[in-house]
Amino acid sequence: MIKSLIINPGSTSTKLGIFEDETLVSEETLRHTTEEISQFDKIVDQLDFRKEMILNFLKGAGQDVKTFDVIVGRGGLLKPIPSGTYKVTDKLVEDLRNAVGGEHASNLGGILAKTIGDEIGAPSFIVDPVVVDELDDVARLSGVPELPRVSVFHALNQKAVAKRYAKEMGKDYKDLNLIVVHMGGGVSVGAHRDGKVVDVFNALSGDGAFSPERAGAVPPSALMDMCFSGKYTKAEVKKKLIGNGGFNAYLGTNDAREVYSRSLEDKEAKLVFDAFVYQVSKDIGAMAAVLSGKVDQIILTGGIAYGQQVTSDIKDRVSFIAPVTVYPGEDELLALAQGAIRVLNGDEEAKEY
Repeated sequence: MIKSLIINPGSTSTKLGIFEDETLVSEETLRHTTEEISQFDKIVDQLDFRKEMILNFLKGAGQDVKTFDVIVGRGGLLKPIPSGTYKVTDKLVEDLRNAVGGEHASNLGGILAKTIGDEIGAPSFIVDPVVVDELDDVARLSGVPELPRVSVFHALNQKAVAKRYAKEMGKDYKDLNLIVVHMGGGVSVGAHRDGKVVDVFNALSGDGAFSPERAGAVPPSALMDMCFSGKYTKAEVKKKLIGNGGFNAYLGTNDAREVYSRSLEDKEAKLVFDAFVYQVSKDIGAMAAVLSGKVDQIILTGGIAYGQQVTSDIKDRVSFIAPVTVYPGEDELLALAQGAIRVLNGDEEAKEY
């Protein structure tokens, strides 16, 4: 039996999971107030604060930290890397500390894992961070050499549900052509071929469907005019695209459940709801072309996939391409645990950053 501690830091919380093999023994979300977080100038400065909270929780829960076989952290904004489970090395920690890909709370995941792991003599890993990059070279061209398309997406969940589907079908993930659609605060639609995500709509900005909080692809000329209008600062334009875009921009809410509820009586809400389904379906069609129409399965996942009307409407538009499977939610703690288990059981080899 492999006992693992999973650490998934967010901006105002740290999610913890204790697993025995793939069985969740305990789960806890440690909340951090704005006052607590604001005392730190940089995210990396929160390390000791969060570590103490984790150790105090384990002690209060009667868990001896020395009994863990492995510590797994959520991967942060590193340099682009292939998919896999990575040893948390000094170089990886250095890049997380220096925020080479940007400041984000998830950068603390690998650092916390190695800090705690080293103290108890246990290995530490990260699994499929958002910067996983397996794009075909042809997918990188945008039309402007200075602006290449980049791979930023829900790699952890996309890979986990793709492998789950393959396992349930008794097949090897590498032998399937899949289109995986993650629908949450951001939306990412990926084409999985030969065990790699060879193209994906960027979940953060500038690509694909709008989402509850993000604008997705917008008309570039109009955006350029907005940027140089003098009406907005750079930060204000960025907020319009990431944070206040999508559902927030049209309806003042990022709750997909509320949007659907309002759509039953309000024409504007119905138009936004239908446009979301339309754009996601269009992205799926684009990825079908990437796979030359040879698609074994379309997988819908993420929090919005709990909505039966959303998934039903998407199925109506895309089921001519391939059958559709729905795995609602995003079990990130389990996906992180599974990544470490595959390495410790010898099913995969840990990668070096």
